[in-house]
Amino acid sequence: MKCSPVIFAAGVIIATAAHGFAADPVRDDLTPKDRGRVTSVTKPTSDFSKAERFEAKQAGATTSTAEVNRDAFSHFSENLSFEQEETFKLGNALFRKLWVSSPSSTLASDGLGPLFNARSCQSCHVKDGRGRAPDTEGEKATSLFLRLSVPPKTDEEKAKLASREWQNVPAPIYGGQLQNRAIPGFKAEGDMGISYEEVPVELADGTVVSLRQPTYTFENPGYGDPDPDILLSPRIASPMIGLGLIEQIHPADILANADPDDADGDGISGRPSWVLDKTTGELVLGRFGWKATMPGIGTQSAHAFAGDVGISSPEVPNHAGDCTALQTDCLAAPNGVQLALGDTEAPDPVMPLVTFYSQNLAVPARRNVDDPQVLRGKQVFYETGCISCHTPKFVTRRDAADDIHAFQLIWPYSDVLLHDMGEGLADHRPDGDADGYEWRTPPLWGIGLTKEVSGHTQFLHDGRARNLLEAILWHGGEAETQQQAVIDMSKPDRDSLIAFLESL
Repeated sequence: MKCSPVIFAAGVIIATAAHGFAADPVRDDLTPKDRGRVTSVTKPTSDFSKAERFEAKQAGATTSTAEVNRDAFSHFSENLSFEQEETFKLGNALFRKLWVSSPSSTLASDGLGPLFNARSCQSCHVKDGRGRAPDTEGEKATSLFLRLSVPPKTDEEKAKLASREWQNVPAPIYGGQLQNRAIPGFKAEGDMGISYEEVPVELADGTVVSLRQPTYTFENPGYGDPDPDILLSPRIASPMIGLGLIEQIHPADILANADPDDADGDGISGRPSWVLDKTTGELVLGRFGWKATMPGIGTQSAHAFAGDVGISSPEVPNHAGDCTALQTDCLAAPNGVQLALGDTEAPDPVMPLVTFYSQNLAVPARRNVDDPQVLRGKQVFYETGCISCHTPKFVTRRDAADDIHAFQLIWPYSDVLLHDMGEGLADHRPDGDADGYEWRTPPLWGIGLTKEVSGHTQFLHDGRARNLLEAILWHGGEAETQQQAVIDMSKPDRDSLIAFLESL
């Protein structure tokens, strides 16, 4: 597989202006001998008679071996020092913190909104797990929200997109995200409307599976009619586990799996997402978010604070969050800046603590790795070609910023690339390098504990799939061959495939 030409600077792979795919990058953190070892240990297995060595500890030394219960996603990396545990717990307190509107007597806790989606990080990532779509008609969504944008209409907008200064064009009036809540005295921007149509899919053995096809609408606009060309994209809160390890996968290993022109003819055309690092002006790999638009956990956290809660931070110093120039009352509202602490509502060390917490939520150990049905399901997963996108293994970079995540053999089952998932999952809304059909391959580790942690089994970017089989059957585009293989599969093999996924 071929990858973008890149340059190496300070140990970081940076995209060049040309985005042809002609050179394979090499890991610059390893000796030639260690490169050979890493290549050997990350090669997909062909022996499904037993579990692989270290497979149960799917996040290396960081793996949580705590008892599996509803707190399974809330444990810290098991290789933290005592001092690092304290940092993690301070970050946890800030992650759970409920923000209030300004002015308030609770110093350093005000600044909420004025328009927002949630009052805390934990409100969306309940128990650090997966969000859900509203259960009942009229329920206000919390962990599922709508991203907004419009097609570029001016040369300036097109130039900002081309340079990646912008990843999309914010909607006039309503900005980049629909804010369905507001502090007292303000109107929310509106509500997300969802309607579902049941679409039957018949499997080869006669089983009929009903897929839930959603339609999203912008309801009850609070600040005037939205732009007629507005684009809506639903996004559900993702699980928080293993993020620090994804951050430390060497860019060369991600780019090694990219094949945007399908040069090898296997039907899989993964593309990297290049994101502008505004602190350096360089293009770096996007790794996080449903469209891989965020390069690191710190940046992701800062944007979530601003967009979801309306809290400013040094990286995103927007005191009014996602309020737009046309929402003048919102911009004029009091903010929560405490000058004695800093010039933003979440000054240092708030964001470093939240970032450390988010980087060190541990992946639980695998279960039933030696179970014959799980092993058969793993074989089906591999031989069906699911690993073409859900890459099983990586070894994190040896020169990671901390010893916690350095040189760990991990099993995220993701290539961290963008893939065309077909019309069924398309949102028709470009976002950064991702077009309206593409999504980043989400890691699968922990997916089998969704019911235990989050109390539901909703999957995909908007929770439309009500179980793992539905999620598989929604795969199209580059994954159409694998989808059809599951449709044609015998029930025993299909059940084994699900058992394997539930063991992750």
